Amino acid sequence: MRWGDMDVQGHINNAAYLDYLQEARVAFLLSGSPALHQLLDSGVLVVSHQLEYLKPVAFSERPLMIKLWVDAIGGSRFSIGYEVFDGDELAARARTAVVPFDLASNVLRRLTAEERDALGQALEPAEPLRPLPKALVPADVHRYRLDVRWSDLDSYGHVNNVKYYDYVQEARINFMTNTIGWEPRAVWVVVRQDIEYAKPLDFRIDPYEVGTVVAAVGNRSFTLAAEIRDPTIATVFATARTVVVGESPLSADQRSVLERWAAAWPS
Repeated sequence: MRWGDMDVQGHINNAAYLDYLQEARVAFLLSGSPALHQLLDSGVLVVSHQLEYLKPVAFSERPLMIKLWVDAIGGSRFSIGYEVFDGDELAARARTAVVPFDLASNVLRRLTAEERDALGQALEPAEPLRPLPKALVPADVHRYRLDVRWSDLDSYGHVNNVKYYDYVQEARINFMTNTIGWEPRAVWVVVRQDIEYAKPLDFRIDPYEVGTVVAAVGNRSFTLAAEIRDPTIATVFATARTVVVGESPLSADQRSVLERWAAAWPS
């Protein structure tokens, strides 16, 4: 854990977990067989994350431990499973879907027999995480200006997958504080966050945007759907859903405000 991973509520920020998962995933590929090392060198793209947060983690000098395995292998993609432990306690569970990518020709490709065999050495199918339903994100919902920083880019030259969680978070905080007027220090805990990546996001001077809408409202929780997109053309780079839980049941006023920003579920 790093001191800079903490958020305003005094525990490790939900977006920091993506860094931890990425470090574990890259270490697994680099420390494995030559086929896995070559897989990383030739190019891989993360196409989705599912992340379930089970307990808040306070900063400490003790390390977090991550159990990692290959959850599934297909012809042109594979899935990585994770369990994040804070001491003996399970703090988070996650899945990452990954596809091989040929950086030289800039196209997706199939896994080679050697890569499939190497991944198969760590194959350990586990119970899948429950998928979060997708929701429509209309163009005329809450819109947050997104400026990509040069430091957001990874070694492949596009925005690193972990940064998308930062973008969704920035838009969510802006929505909750500036739009519906909730205090930023109110205790709202992210318990689940899923994201699907549609297109690589490149650095540019002109801003992108994040559209945010309420996808569901429960007793103590609500779900926000977000879309990272180009505000000038009909291009969507990623979609996300975030489940947020409060300390106490939502008040009638809170429910009313959330429902005014609700979106229709797709049929």
